[in-house]
Amino acid sequence: MKVTVEIDQKWVRVARSPLYFVVAALTGVSITFAPLFLYMSGAGRLFPDHAWVIVPLCFAVIYFVPFFYMRLGGAVIAELRRESK
Repeated sequence: MKVTVEIDQKWVRVARSPLYFVVAALTGVSITFAPLFLYMSGAGRLFPDHAWVIVPLCFAVIYFVPFFYMRLGGAVIAELRRESK
């Protein structure tokens, strides 16, 4: 079975923009290294003088990268679940 999904022009522009490559590159970081750096910064083992920068940056990467994929995935799933015309 072949399925064609149409999404808003906004998401097409985002998926074709350089922003998408940045988010794709940060995906592995948000899953593995950001939580580790957050833990190590909180424990005072990783650049203790720069924790005020590292901690919010880690939270931003952990939160916003999956948020981007959930929004894009939600648009695709909504289109797939919509009844055919």
